Amino acid sequence: MKAWLYAAAAIVCLAATATATTTALAETYPSKLITIIVPASPGGVTDMLGRILAKQFIADWGAETVVENKPGANNQIAAEYIAHQPGDGYTLFIGPETTFIVNPSLYAHLRYDFKDFTPITGLVSIYHAFLLNPAVPANNVKELIALGKQKPGQLNYGTYGVGSSGHLNMELFKTMAGVNFVPVHYKGATPALQDVIAGHIQMMFISVGSAMPQWKAGRVKFIADGAPKRMKLLPEIPTIAETVPGFVAVSWFGLFGPAGMPPDVVAKINGEVRKIFADPSFQKTFLDAQYFESIVGSPEELTDRIRTEEPKWRKVIEEAHIKVE
Repeated sequence: MKAWLYAAAAIVCLAATATATTTALAETYPSKLITIIVPASPGGVTDMLGRILAKQFIADWGAETVVENKPGANNQIAAEYIAHQPGDGYTLFIGPETTFIVNPSLYAHLRYDFKDFTPITGLVSIYHAFLLNPAVPANNVKELIALGKQKPGQLNYGTYGVGSSGHLNMELFKTMAGVNFVPVHYKGATPALQDVIAGHIQMMFISVGSAMPQWKAGRVKFIADGAPKRMKLLPEIPTIAETVPGFVAVSWFGLFGPAGMPPDVVAKINGEVRKIFADPSFQKTFLDAQYFESIVGSPEELTDRIRTEEPKWRKVIEEAHIKVE
């Protein structure tokens, strides 16, 4: 047999062995502890998502699963940790969108890259409410834009940190609406919201779920939301896009693993998440209750989302001259 035939036969054998090994991994997965890394302190959306998945992995697979919180540095600590773990499916990561579409432009030096991860599935998107202190003499987006143009640089807004979604969404709004609002940075959404209520700052973006109790209590004006079209649970609330075409204010979260995960293991986890999110009781008691929308889909859809959105936010960050060292 010629040398090239030996080589071809060897390649076929290796491919068959690899396929058999991958299939075996998927059939036995999970056979040990699964750790879900959350880049935030307990109590937030990422932590909530991690604990829901852990509970279901235990219930459906009998798999010992724990959630480990690694907050800090705008998700960098957790992301860097994941980037150095083995790609066997036993270490997973709940990744907010900022991890991959904002941080690469926001920070001069990142110690991780998207290629260090395996996308598994999107999880949820969270549209933002545009809130005003009741004393602000504007009752809708059109009136607020007019007020902003009358008083350039005199109105301020709260963020939950430089580069946070509350910061970047407002910077995008400023550009698209042609107004100049001044950012006031806080260490979280709650203290910023408290200062909007108190009148120390005039406005902010915050998740619709977080806005609802304060709006219903009459402590803030909820003038619009950042959904592309009116939300099915809030049809009475106009979208910002009705006044500023194309504007969307949203945060989202996905499930990732380290690079190199076997495709069959990825497919098994993806299928389990799809099953969880397709449950009508889960839709009602979790998604609808929090005003979340499911973005569960294929790994390719999650990758496409990141590749599509990254240039948009890079432009916003560059034009607003935002940098964090």
